[in-house]
Amino acid sequence: MNLHEYQAKALFRQYDIPTLPGKVARSPEEAVDAARQLGGSGWVVKAQVHAGGRGKAGGVKRVDDLDAVRQTAEALLGQRLVTKQTSAAGLPVNQVLIEPQCEIREELYVAAVVNRARQRLAMMASRAGGMDIEEVSAKDPAQLHRVVIDPIVGLMPFQCRQLGFALGLTMDQVKQFGRLLDGMIRLFVEKDASLVEINPLVVTGEGQWIALDAKVNIDDNALYRHPALQELRDLSQEDEQEAKAREFGLNYIRLKGNIGCMVNGAGLAMATMDLIKLHGGEPANFLDVGGGTTSRKVAEAFKLILSDSQVKAVFVNIFGGIVRCDLIAEGIIEAIEEVHVAVPVVVRLEGTNVERGRELLRGSALAVVTAESLTDGARKVVRAAMEGRR
Repeated sequence: MNLHEYQAKALFRQYDIPTLPGKVARSPEEAVDAARQLGGSGWVVKAQVHAGGRGKAGGVKRVDDLDAVRQTAEALLGQRLVTKQTSAAGLPVNQVLIEPQCEIREELYVAAVVNRARQRLAMMASRAGGMDIEEVSAKDPAQLHRVVIDPIVGLMPFQCRQLGFALGLTMDQVKQFGRLLDGMIRLFVEKDASLVEINPLVVTGEGQWIALDAKVNIDDNALYRHPALQELRDLSQEDEQEAKAREFGLNYIRLKGNIGCMVNGAGLAMATMDLIKLHGGEPANFLDVGGGTTSRKVAEAFKLILSDSQVKAVFVNIFGGIVRCDLIAEGIIEAIEEVHVAVPVVVRLEGTNVERGRELLRGSALAVVTAESLTDGARKVVRAAMEGRR
């Protein structure tokens, strides 16, 4: 689960990570009031969306008077911001963050991430703050410094010094830097994050350290431990179909093809998409209905798949291990009748009572094509999709 910048900064303050004072506004009037309350003679208006690259996309503006605050807020609020990390449709801007301008002497990058290869947490830091860190890592990896953290002992002082000296910091700066890294790691562990990133981390003209931006991603699998964080979820920033899928315990990701896939098991779903590609088709989605498939879940899965107007055929590939194939077949028949599926449906069943399941499908009045194997099903659904496209 992604957090907005203003939400991430609220967490930062709980862990003594320095940020600028800021206020969230949901209308131009609120933006002007926020600027007045913050005081000063210059502010930054920042669109709040779950995407990086906001500055290059026009979502972060420096302004020098209250009229400019109002005009900038009016231009951003209610619009959709398109960045390199969004689709062509962009993401809706429902609120802006107003912060005072600050003098920037240095810009750094720092992040806490999961090093999956080492099964450890890692801290990364670079002097290339404010830039696209992926580009820096690809073109000049020597600029990105890393330390791997032992989960038993945690972040050690020598590791903070190692990163600080690699960045060319003075001894006094290294001490401040170490306190900031400690707060980031505590936040990461205690809130079950998958990413805590500051880009840029700035040193002001007065020598203060400020997290000028903040990005925090929370591990969805751990949200049950953090009900307060669950309340921060902004569904307007998420794909509508993917959000609905979660309500029914479905794992759904929209893709760009025209063959809808309904499979139980993530590994089997990946293999199904691979076979469709192998035989010349393009999957329209990844959809894992889970092991305990029911007719209700199958019906909702069909609705999700068919909400994509590009779908020309559907491939249902179910292995009946926990649930018998005859019960799955009954659920598929009920779901197709309920949803009124108008595109070809190819079904491949395997597992307990598979013959009885196939008999039920063949004996139904529905135009369902049964498949004997995964390869057979992939070929049939690709053919059906091509015929439907003509």
